[in-house]
Amino acid sequence: MSERYDGPLWGGRFGASPAEAFERLNASIPFDVRLAPYDIRGSIAHARMLGVQGIVSDKESAALELGLETVLREVEDGEFAWDLSDEDVHTAVERRLRELVGDVALKLHTGRSRNDQVALDLHLFVRDAAERIGAGVLASMRALVGVAETNRDLVLPGYTHLQRAQPILLSHHLLAHFEAFTRDLRRLEAAREAAGVSPLGAAALAGTPHPVDPRLTAEELGMEPFANSLDAVSERDFVLDLLYACAVLGVHLSRLGEEWVLWTSAEFGFATIDDTYTSGSSIMPQKKNPDAYESMRGKSGRLIGDLNALLITLKGLPLGYSKDLQEDKEPLFDAVDSVLAMLAVLPEMLRTAHFHSGRMAEVAGGFALATELADFLAAKGVPFREAHHAVGRLVRRCEELGFSLEDVPQDELAAAHPDLSEVPEGLLTPQGSVQNKISAGSTAPGSVDDQLRQAKVFLETMGGRLGGQRGQASEGSDR
Repeated sequence: MSERYDGPLWGGRFGASPAEAFERLNASIPFDVRLAPYDIRGSIAHARMLGVQGIVSDKESAALELGLETVLREVEDGEFAWDLSDEDVHTAVERRLRELVGDVALKLHTGRSRNDQVALDLHLFVRDAAERIGAGVLASMRALVGVAETNRDLVLPGYTHLQRAQPILLSHHLLAHFEAFTRDLRRLEAAREAAGVSPLGAAALAGTPHPVDPRLTAEELGMEPFANSLDAVSERDFVLDLLYACAVLGVHLSRLGEEWVLWTSAEFGFATIDDTYTSGSSIMPQKKNPDAYESMRGKSGRLIGDLNALLITLKGLPLGYSKDLQEDKEPLFDAVDSVLAMLAVLPEMLRTAHFHSGRMAEVAGGFALATELADFLAAKGVPFREAHHAVGRLVRRCEELGFSLEDVPQDELAAAHPDLSEVPEGLLTPQGSVQNKISAGSTAPGSVDDQLRQAKVFLETMGGRLGGQRGQASEGSDR
């Protein structure tokens, strides 16, 4: 029978227990409890490997695995009793395992350090988080495609410098956000791939004299084994990859949110958000505030801060584990939670919105049609600089006379440039403007139809791939 010791794993070197204030500072239990399922799955893989390699007996390996599966059920059912004195999730799990299976639990740590153990937990968490965020992004992309199809022919003004620029189809505008999300998915895939390396077997930093098999534990978890034990416990690049993906995704969500804040204002009046995604004022009865979109805009700053926090933590650390790395979890958890919260509301918020087509069309015309005249002249052989100057003079003349371009008299067009006396009927309208485009990827109806078809193919392909990833991860974790 082993000597019973219930203090910290490292306590044999010390003649006194940790001071209470230090224990509070040192403990990670308050925030890393969410790593428990990943920690236990990693321990199950480690226990199986210990048995296969003869480091523990088959009977001991089976007892460890059975006990760990019981602990996992307790954690998943919310029945596990956490204690600050456990210091971290690994110690808490091992304490409970010992209560269930006895002193054989003390052999679980053979050939393993908390350094490679916590690194594995983070790898598994990041891999799972990247998949969950990816699923949320895909749901938002499906919503964008659905709303774009439903409102395919609506025209609104496109903007540069927040000034009306040229008419575009609403569907074209929404699909621009779709394209940004496709890049987000690629970043999330890269983060998931980077997290697919198991550090188990690296031990503290130098490996272990026990005949462990890192390839076997990696295969159990659906991962690849590490190449260098020191790097395996030191690197957090995969966490940075996910934080960067979250930060850029947050910027994209913020830009989308900013547009909806503008579109739903009385000054723009392009859209109305469903009541279920807005709030009111405590003093002004008429208010209907776009709080969800404002929150998306606000949370992007936190996501950038989470990335910066870990970058700054890592920049000064030599190779090997340092306690500073305990600070990698809270920004990671915050970023994942923030992104998932935003993605949880966005798809239905998009689907339930109402667009005011009359208002959008009303402000999509006017001087926003000036480029059509310049391009018309250029197509007739007029040098574009000359065409630009002529139309610019016409715009100034219209402002003086109080005309819009749709209403400008024919003699004023001819006075601006002789070739403008032949402007085709319908060109100087928002619909005429978008239909006049012929370049690939443009806002022309035919081009937008192509974009919609490509978007649907992408969603079908990516949806199947993401579903396959989640299935493989689950299979690898539960074997």
